[in-house]
Amino acid sequence: MDKVECVVTGAGVIGLAVARRLAQAGREVIVLEAAEGIGTVTSSRNSEVIHAGIYYPAGSLMARMCVGGKRALYQYCSDHGIPHRNCGKLIVATTANEAAKLQSIRAHAEANGVLDLQILSGDAARALEPALNCDAALLSPSTGIIDSHAFMLALRGDAEDAGAAFAFHTPLLHARAAGGRIELDAGGSAPISLECRLLVNAAGLGAAAVARGLITTGQAAELSAVFATVLRAVEASEFDRQLRAIEHGHSPG
Repeated sequence: MDKVECVVTGAGVIGLAVARRLAQAGREVIVLEAAEGIGTVTSSRNSEVIHAGIYYPAGSLMARMCVGGKRALYQYCSDHGIPHRNCGKLIVATTANEAAKLQSIRAHAEANGVLDLQILSGDAARALEPALNCDAALLSPSTGIIDSHAFMLALRGDAEDAGAAFAFHTPLLHARAAGGRIELDAGGSAPISLECRLLVNAAGLGAAAVARGLITTGQAAELSAVFATVLRAVEASEFDRQLRAIEHGHSPG
């Protein structure tokens, strides 16, 4: 049985980003992907918007990740020549009642750390977009768009440059803990068995099916509860602490 330090299952944007960071931290990484290439499912079916972080619940993990991640993403795109545009966004009000709500949207955004929103008159909004018919608008200057596939290609390139390897047409079938190691069985036209110290389940829509292959029947209900609460329960600082611990070969507990 071949041995490797870290295995990431799923080569969407999350799996690629995790593999990149682990490999750049000096870890030995193999990425298993059931499809023929990177980002073929959820990661290639989205609006390709770089969100400002306006609407998420104040203080939530989503809000903090969005606001901080937005800045990091723009910088990464600039550094790697990834097609993107910081084009901004207009939230328009077509009635007086809707115009009054723009202030509350702005206040909520500011509670999330989005401090650049601007209230515009109807005339000012139409100066930016003549086709608009609105009484007022809220301008979000930090909203943008990105070529998501170019982004994923850059992540893959960084990961491979740092030594990560990719195995496509290789779905993870089963995994079992064995004395501090994890033994994996992967399928495809050339089935393989691996042993690793760290397994990252980034299989997207297939993550639950992958997880079911990792556990016993008695643990299924507990795992479902974890899936439902993990994003709400984990603080951003704790998430970063755990990831840094993993990078340096320590237990994240």
